[in-house]
Amino acid sequence: MAILPVLNISIPGVLPGATYTPGTLALLSLCMVFAALALSYNLLLGTAGMLSFGHALYFGAGAYGLGIVLDAAQLPLWPGILVALVGGMIVAVVTGAIAMRVNGIPFAMVTLAFAQAGSVLVRRNQAITGGEEGLSLNTGQVPEWLVGVMNTRNLYWLALVVVVIVYLVVLWVDRSRLGHLVAATRENELRVQVLGLRPARAKLIVFVIAALCAGLAGIAYLLLQSGTQPSAVGTDLTITVLVMVVLGGVGFRWGAIVGGVLYTLLDQRLTVLARSDAIDALPEWLRIPLSEPLFLLGALFILVVLFLPGGIAGTVDEWRRKRGRTAARTPADRLETIDAVEGTSL
Repeated sequence: MAILPVLNISIPGVLPGATYTPGTLALLSLCMVFAALALSYNLLLGTAGMLSFGHALYFGAGAYGLGIVLDAAQLPLWPGILVALVGGMIVAVVTGAIAMRVNGIPFAMVTLAFAQAGSVLVRRNQAITGGEEGLSLNTGQVPEWLVGVMNTRNLYWLALVVVVIVYLVVLWVDRSRLGHLVAATRENELRVQVLGLRPARAKLIVFVIAALCAGLAGIAYLLLQSGTQPSAVGTDLTITVLVMVVLGGVGFRWGAIVGGVLYTLLDQRLTVLARSDAIDALPEWLRIPLSEPLFLLGALFILVVLFLPGGIAGTVDEWRRKRGRTAARTPADRLETIDAVEGTSL
């Protein structure tokens, strides 16, 4: 992925051009931003088992936080990123501590309420957040090598670094004692409490780490898009990320990456396909649904849920397990099985 911008690879219908062109690099960068966001949500849902409808709040906190700091405080980019992450962490600690007073569906509803409140604040504060028009990036505080179409390659590498950082953080959490504790809590919280452990604190720490990873993805989104919109805070984005994780496979890190990249590619390219002459030439009963990208994405999601309930990664993992069990059986084992079956029938 690191050398992709210097290669000349074309995939017609999937990429808008060769891999070194600014349009393709911008699309791939956006894919990696949402892959990082899906990874952070998979840490919350797959590892800790917490269904949140407000995860976009922290993505928006990173994007809007950096934009406001660069514009209002006139800080350089790197100190601004640090301030934005600290601000997002404070928001995550406060909202997470309140939301975790309940579990299950009530927890999801509380996180939804926080996301809706954040969306309202963003839309109503015209002077600070830009209101419905969104917030533009103050490029005066950003290094020149991260500004403009000519530097899309650098933005691509920045997005790749963000994905790697988020992946390593998620990997560390999953393999740490903290990750094992929240995984055990996901299965049986009462048993963990009986053992004298403190699952609530562990869940809050994972919640904050996932929020920080989402905030880092939001920062990359602001730099890539040269601004942000109120939709970056709304619950629609959280539902989209939930679809990415389910599509890729809940609980699988590489599945979250695949789901984020695949969904973003489909979302962007189906929009182009819907406006093509080939769709316009179809009969009306076909043209109307096929001209709506969300209809196609919804149909794809339904098919995945029906026929691949474990998502892409879950299905691949199940196939590998079956193949491994079959390969592990020796010919002698198979003969013993056949003898046992014949003896039972006799």
